Amino acid sequence: MFLIVFGAPGVGKGTQAKILSERLNIPHISTGDILRQAVADASELGLKAKKIMDSGELVPDSLMISLIKENFSNPKSAKGFILDGFPRTVAQAASLDNLMNELKMNNVLIIYLTANEDEIVKRLTQRLACSECKSIFSLSEIIEPDVCPNCGALNGLYHRNDDKEDVIRNRIEVFKSATLPVLNYFELNNKKIFEIDGLGAIEDIAVEILDAVEKFAKEKVVT
Repeated sequence: MFLIVFGAPGVGKGTQAKILSERLNIPHISTGDILRQAVADASELGLKAKKIMDSGELVPDSLMISLIKENFSNPKSAKGFILDGFPRTVAQAASLDNLMNELKMNNVLIIYLTANEDEIVKRLTQRLACSECKSIFSLSEIIEPDVCPNCGALNGLYHRNDDKEDVIRNRIEVFKSATLPVLNYFELNNKKIFEIDGLGAIEDIAVEILDAVEKFAKEKVVT
C-alpha cells in the first residue's frame, strides 16, 4: 500500500502520517526527513543537497526525485510507505508519477485532508516549538508553562516566525496556487483520492483514514 498524504499547511498531514506508519507498519517518508538523513549519511546525493541548501537555494525537483527514489528502493519500503510533503507542484507530481510507474507501484492512494482556512490559522498560531529538540506542540499539549513536553527543556518554547498569522495566510495562498492543482493532476491520472476533514479529533481522523485504506485494499483485491 502506497499512500500520499496531501493537504494545506497545518491540516495535520505529519501527525496522521506518523499514526498511519505505526498502525500499518510501513515507513513514513517526509521530504524534510529525507533531506536531513541524506545529509547526515553524507551520501553522494546528500552532499549535493547540502551544498545547495548551504548556499540558500532550493533543492531542485530532479535531486528530490533522486533522493525519494533511494528511499523507495529501501527494502523497508517494499510493502508500502506513507509519503508526506511531496509533491508540491504539478511538475513534481508528474515526476513522482513517472517514478512510481517505473517501480511498478500501482496501488497508490491519495489521502486529501481538508480544513477551513480560519481554523488552520487558529491551529497554527497556537503552536509553540522547542529550541532544544525542535519538536512542535499545540498549546493543549503543553502541561507545564515553559517546559518542553518532549525533552523537558526549560524556557525553550517559542513561537516560530512561520506560525504567525500573516505568514500562515501567505503559505495557504501559495498552497492554493501552486500545490492544489496537484489534486487535479492526480484525478486526471486516475489516482484514487479519499477526501477527509482534517479538523476533527486526531484519533477520529486516523480511524477514518484507516477505514479508507481498508476499503481501497478490498477494491484492489476485487479488481
